[in-house]
Amino acid sequence: MSKSLDFEEPVVKLREKIGELKEIAKSAEVDMSSEIETLETRLKQLEAKIYSNMEPWDRVQVARHAQRPTTSDYIEEIFSDFIELHGDRSFGDDEAIIGGIASFEGQPITIIGHQRGKSTKENIRRNFGMPHPEGYRKALRLMKQAEKFNRPIICFIDTKGAYPGKAAEERGQSEAIARNLFEMAGLKVPVISVVIGEGGSGGALALGVANKIYMLENSTYSVISPEGAASILWKDASLAKQAAEAMKITAFDLKEMGIIDGIVNEVAGGAHRDVQAQALELKNCISEALSQLNSLSEAELIDDRYEKFRKIGEFIEEEVN
Repeated sequence: MSKSLDFEEPVVKLREKIGELKEIAKSAEVDMSSEIETLETRLKQLEAKIYSNMEPWDRVQVARHAQRPTTSDYIEEIFSDFIELHGDRSFGDDEAIIGGIASFEGQPITIIGHQRGKSTKENIRRNFGMPHPEGYRKALRLMKQAEKFNRPIICFIDTKGAYPGKAAEERGQSEAIARNLFEMAGLKVPVISVVIGEGGSGGALALGVANKIYMLENSTYSVISPEGAASILWKDASLAKQAAEAMKITAFDLKEMGIIDGIVNEVAGGAHRDVQAQALELKNCISEALSQLNSLSEAELIDDRYEKFRKIGEFIEEEVN
C-alpha cells in the first residue's frame, strides 16, 4: 500500500477502519453490513470534502508521490505495439527520457516522455527523471523522425528539471534545451504535451512547445520548485508551502492564465490510486486533441503553435498621467 500524505490522513484512517470491520465480519461471521455501509458513505463524503479543497502544496505532494504513474505506465495502458528507440547518435542513451513509436487508435504516433523510477535503484538508473543533454537530443531525433514520416508526437512531462551537473553542462545542456524549443516550434506534425507529474523549468519546457498542452489535475508546472523559490525569495526553503501558493503552479492557475489548454481530471486521491482509470481519462483527452489537430495542414499547425505561445504573458499598457 502506498504511503499516505499528511492532508489525506483522515481518509486513510477511515479506509483502514472499514477494512478492519470487513475482516471482523468475515472471520466472526457477524452481520456488520449496516455499520460498514454507514462508514463507506462517510468515506465518500470525506473524500469529496478533502480532495475538492486541496491547497497548492497538497497538489505538489501528490505530483511527487512515489507511486504516481510514469510515462512507461501510460504507454503500457494507452498505446499498443510500442517500440522503444535509444540514443542520440552522438554521445549515448539517456534513460531519463523514454521514447519510441507506437499505435494509438490505429494511428502511428511517436511518444516521448521523462521517465523517473519508483524505487531507489530505478531512480538512480533514470537519474531521478532529470535528463542530460543527450536525453533532449534523443527526444529531438525522434521528433524529426516523426516529422519525416508524418507521425503525430505525444510528449509526457514529468521532471524536477534538467540535470544541473558539471558533465551535463560540459556536454551542452543549455544548447540542447534551446535547440528543442527552436525545432519544436517549427514541427510540421501535431504535437501534444501532457504534464503528468512535476513540470520543472526548462527541463520540462524542452518537451512542452506543443499545439495542445494539458495537465493532470494534481500536476504542477513552474520555472522553479517551491523550495527553490523560497530559498531565493526568503532564504528559507521551509517556506515552500507559501511559495507554492504565490507561484500559481497548479493546473487550475495555469488554465486560468491561458498557458495550458485543459485539465485532465484525476481519480479521487490522485492518479496513483487507479492507474487504469487514470489512463482512460488521459486517453480520451489525447483522442479528442488528435481529432482536432489531424484536420490541420502543416502551415496551420505551425501557425497554431506560434499564436499559442505569442499569447502567453499578454499585458495591457496604460497611460500614466
